[in-house]
Amino acid sequence: MAKTQSNRASLDKQPREVAAMFDGVARRYDLTNTVISAGQDRYWRWATRKALALRPGERALDLAAGTGVSTLELRKSGAWCLAADFSKGMLAAGRFRDVPMVAADAMALPFADNSFDAVTISFGLRNVADTDLALREILRVTKPGGRLVVCEFSTPVVPVFRTLYLEYLMKALPKVARVVSSNPDAYVYLAESIPDWPNQRRLAMRIAANGWSSVKWRNLTGGVVALHRAYKLG
Repeated sequence: MAKTQSNRASLDKQPREVAAMFDGVARRYDLTNTVISAGQDRYWRWATRKALALRPGERALDLAAGTGVSTLELRKSGAWCLAADFSKGMLAAGRFRDVPMVAADAMALPFADNSFDAVTISFGLRNVADTDLALREILRVTKPGGRLVVCEFSTPVVPVFRTLYLEYLMKALPKVARVVSSNPDAYVYLAESIPDWPNQRRLAMRIAANGWSSVKWRNLTGGVVALHRAYKLG
């Protein structure tokens, strides 16, 4: 009897599995994100742009950009912004957007040293097989004095809210995804990957351990998401 294979990555984050999983969710990815975040995704993109503090004439790299909706937000700053993602399906789903796009693996970026004034990665660092390698690669392509902003799911700071949030992740989110997502099984993986991710302090320490300086973080939506900002010394 033939088996039906779920298009869902395993928690060991094999790159091909993760890329295939995101290819599978690409068609309705933006809609699903808005629904499962109750519209908070728009606020998180705005906060990321503000934290990156781009200026006209600067060059910015938007890693794990998906369909490019986050890159459009960054471009409001007047900077030149490049969308990069290792899921070709995601890039194809956003090809109608007027932003430059390139397929790229965060662990082996196809850019020269010191290429960008700023780099951001939103909800993507958690899905990279080697987080430390990715952080070092981002450092390599960032200009001296440049900055990094990581926008990622984190640990809610109020214990009662944290409990409710984890209940939502494990029970409600997959049900919502079944209604709106083009690949609901992928959201089971995404929900399971969040509790195992380092909390705000531990992620800050990890960023610093990979060569970044002046690492600070800011909680969004009660710590459901955290923005980590860091600099590359000149």
